[in-house]
Amino acid sequence: MTINRMITITGKVQGVFYRGSAREQSERLGVNGEVKNMPDGSVVLIAEGEEEAVKALIAWCHYGPPRAEVQEVAVKEGVIKGYKDFKVIRF
Repeated sequence: MTINRMITITGKVQGVFYRGSAREQSERLGVNGEVKNMPDGSVVLIAEGEEEAVKALIAWCHYGPPRAEVQEVAVKEGVIKGYKDFKVIRF
């Protein structure tokens, strides 16, 4: 079953290749969606895919790439949007 989750990651998660690493993990797991930096220093990731794959990505979010220092991961249920790939959003 396909699910959609909005994941907000806080801590030292900008400037540590978090978005690029999240894209690599998402592609490896077959999860579509997007990831972007937020003005408050957090990262927001929208993950859409099979439930087990999305859960595996959420588990990865608690650690992130080697230089990240994740403080909190908040997950909210989202609406299926039909993402076809995974994008890093840059402002």
